[in-house]
Amino acid sequence: MSVRHVSRVRALYRRILLLHRVLPPDLKALGDQYVKDEFRRHKTVGSDEAERFLQEWEAYAAVLQQQANENRHNSTEKACFGIFLPEERLNDFRDEQIGQLQELMQEATKPNRQFSITESRKPKF
Repeated sequence: MSVRHVSRVRALYRRILLLHRVLPPDLKALGDQYVKDEFRRHKTVGSDEAERFLQEWEAYAAVLQQQANENRHNSTEKACFGIFLPEERLNDFRDEQIGQLQELMQEATKPNRQFSITESRKPKF
């Protein structure tokens, strides 16, 4: 892989993790883990699949950036993240991807998550 490709992947990875900082803590943790797993899983794919992978994650980052900006300007309303996924788009997914999406949806909508996250606070002296 070219140095340019590796640089593009790393920059996108960092950008997504930075964007996740605007998410609620439980979604941030879930999103961070998912991004890490997906980037690791696609480390050795061919160039065509790698390009599609990067395009999809770049689109995700653009949507998240837009939603973060909108939420910042509408601070009186509850923050909203995510987009509608039309059925036509689902038809393009492989069975493995559908399974991953289902697991992600179940984890994101659980009333009692598998992990507990508390924000760290600096001690006051």
